[in-house]
Amino acid sequence: MITSQFISRVTLRRDIVESFERYPFSLPAVRSLDMLELHPKVTFLVGENGSGKSTLMEAIAVAAGYNAEGGSRNFGFGTRRSHSVLDEYLRLARGFRRPRDGYFLRAESFFNVATEIERLDAEPGPGAPVMPAYGGLSLHEQSHGESFLALLTQRFRGNGLYLLDEPEAALSPQRQLAVLSRIHDLVRADSQFLIATHSPILMAYPDAWIYRLGADGVQRIAYEDTEHFRVTRDFLADPQRMLRVLLAHDE
Repeated sequence: MITSQFISRVTLRRDIVESFERYPFSLPAVRSLDMLELHPKVTFLVGENGSGKSTLMEAIAVAAGYNAEGGSRNFGFGTRRSHSVLDEYLRLARGFRRPRDGYFLRAESFFNVATEIERLDAEPGPGAPVMPAYGGLSLHEQSHGESFLALLTQRFRGNGLYLLDEPEAALSPQRQLAVLSRIHDLVRADSQFLIATHSPILMAYPDAWIYRLGADGVQRIAYEDTEHFRVTRDFLADPQRMLRVLLAHDE
């Protein structure tokens, strides 16, 4: 079926996997993976630390042509090879439209992207400087959260494919709300997002698809069924009761 979305599904080529006993194929989320359908607007990957969501996100980004450490498709630097071989075993179903913009934000290596931008602008060359696309101020001269917001508000232009790995890492709840609003602006500008997150604020985006990665594999779930929503709701409903339970000690 021909689709207009940039990526409609991700398929694991299970027939060429030599062994599901070695990493990353031994991860339950990967071991059970067959095909992952993506929402034309926003898809979330959620799960505990170590569940494999960042590994899967990174593999999809690399398979889509992005640098493993982040950036646009024009970034080709590498400070240290750390990504798995999973991208070599994925097949991406692409639509007839091609994105005019795109970016892979990997929170843990965004510092390296900022350094690469400064390096590119410091070297003489025929290309235009990179920094103005991010607001003109060095990302290293801003806080982590400010640099993330500069990326979304200045660099992301719409009609793009954006893959974000834990974008909330340096953001306050108020700034996460600002990011949620910006995501909506970009969706209305014909963009598609795939986001790995722990944030119950971000994953509340209306009509998004949420996939939980865990010991039982990959399952699509409702927002209200995510652990992130339930734990946050229960804590805020009665924080003192939760604290009494969490901080209780046997005499």
